[in-house]
Amino acid sequence: MIHPSALIDPKAEIDASVEVGPFAVIGPDVQMGPNCVVHAFAQVTGRTRLGRANTIHSHCVIGGPPQDKKYQGEPTALEIGDSNTFRECCTVNTGTVQDAGVTRIGNNNWIMAYVHIAHDCQIGSHTIMANATQLAGHVTVGDWAILGGLTGVHQFVRIGVHAMTGAGTTLLQDLPPYVIATGNPAAAHGINAEGLKRRGMSAAQIALLRRAYKLVYKSGLTLAESLAQLQDADSIGAADTQDQAVLGPLMDFLAASGRGIVR
Repeated sequence: MIHPSALIDPKAEIDASVEVGPFAVIGPDVQMGPNCVVHAFAQVTGRTRLGRANTIHSHCVIGGPPQDKKYQGEPTALEIGDSNTFRECCTVNTGTVQDAGVTRIGNNNWIMAYVHIAHDCQIGSHTIMANATQLAGHVTVGDWAILGGLTGVHQFVRIGVHAMTGAGTTLLQDLPPYVIATGNPAAAHGINAEGLKRRGMSAAQIALLRRAYKLVYKSGLTLAESLAQLQDADSIGAADTQDQAVLGPLMDFLAASGRGIVR
């Protein structure tokens, strides 16, 4: 399962089921769970912990030091969950002491070629990042978000659950849950209705989110005024408790926005 040309530090903690290809390099502080695969010429380094069934393709560098001039070699970390795929030439950096010190990636993420995930990013689960997506430091990406190819994300930007960007999008502000954005700089273009259908959301819930989107983006209200109306279920016809629940991520996100939102 380990190619004889691979370089694996004897201090690394590697499950016996892990496969490592030719000329791959695994550093001394790496922990790797069952059924992971590291393809030829990939590097896993730094204080990096991977769960089970992760696949790392050729020429990735997972766990490299932060691209931050303030970094002085502190023992920061990278934590990766289960069943993630990193296609060719991805780079993922450890955290910095100026933040929590840990870059985190959840489960079942599909990360395509040439994606960069910088220091202190917090990535949820079931996301898709298409080729050459670039995340600056301290970015947060919610579950089920989809980032189109060549999407660029400014540092400290938050991307909500089920949000989506088109190819070549530049995000300079927060992208709320469920919203589609495209352009440079990004502009909002409705909700990710097709993605929500695929994930089992009902027609009534999607209709409710459409009304919420119009309230935030089309009513002329300030963000604070929109949020106040969203909290009043009757004002947007959210009579069913289960339907109201889908508004929770949106309201929480808007209430916490520090950079403003993509308009």
